[in-house]
Amino acid sequence: ADVNPVIQSSCASTSSCHGSGSVNGPGALTSYSAIFNARNAIRTAVSSGSMPQNSTLSNSQKNSILCWIESGASNN
Repeated sequence: ADVNPVIQSSCASTSSCHGSGSVNGPGALTSYSAIFNARNAIRTAVSSGSMPQNSTLSNSQKNSILCWIESGASNN
């Protein structure tokens, strides 16, 4: 409920990032299964600040993503 909107607006907004049809990094991040499968890459990119490109996430957004991944990345 908290993480998906951030990923959809900051990561999966266009195919040049991780939208539909993307082949960048882990590919498209448009579904729960794709995001779940890419969770380790997402954790690394968010932790290092390398993603999202041309944008930044607030500390709250970063913490939400990292906490969600560390808690098992459940589909809720």
